[in-house]
Amino acid sequence: MPFYDSGQVRINYEIHGEANDGPPILLIAPGGMNSTIQRWDVAPWHPITNLASEFTTIAMDQRNAGASFAPIAATDGWDVHRNDQLGLLDHLEIDRCHLLGMCIGGPYIFGLLAAEPDRFCSAVILQPVGVDAANRSDFFQISRAWADELQAGPHSDVPDEVWESYFENMWGGDFVRTATVEEISRMQTPMLIFMGNDNF
Repeated sequence: MPFYDSGQVRINYEIHGEANDGPPILLIAPGGMNSTIQRWDVAPWHPITNLASEFTTIAMDQRNAGASFAPIAATDGWDVHRNDQLGLLDHLEIDRCHLLGMCIGGPYIFGLLAAEPDRFCSAVILQPVGVDAANRSDFFQISRAWADELQAGPHSDVPDEVWESYFENMWGGDFVRTATVEEISRMQTPMLIFMGNDNF
């Protein structure tokens, strides 16, 4: 089980199909804040099973999900997750890759494209989450359940007000949270987006 370490942050990842040529694919799994490699096993379509024979695929547990770990701070938000993802690519010495993400992977991908557009060849976004007044409380609820598990384990010392600030930074705004409609409309990276049909 390989890890990428940066300070106190430890990111678990897997590589499949290493013998393949061409740009690899960074996979960002569904599962909200609990986005783990294993979540692909219950997704409607499994990218490792379907793509690793033709592409090198890189799957990862996001921070504080699965076997990954990171400190929790009140200032945390989408940027710390994005830095983990870019840091993993740097660690693997990958200058260019494709992106494929589901659910929370949508906002993560838009954030990556906004930050380093020239680094990514294309993006496939499956059922991306979007936040509005109708579903905002659902994101806070599932994030709270994720935090409850961590408070019972490695983050028992993190006070509730820190968690609440973190959740607000993640889910307090609108749309996809990491880019505006206008910013996405100006992105030049080829994208294929599959619309979701659930409340998220």
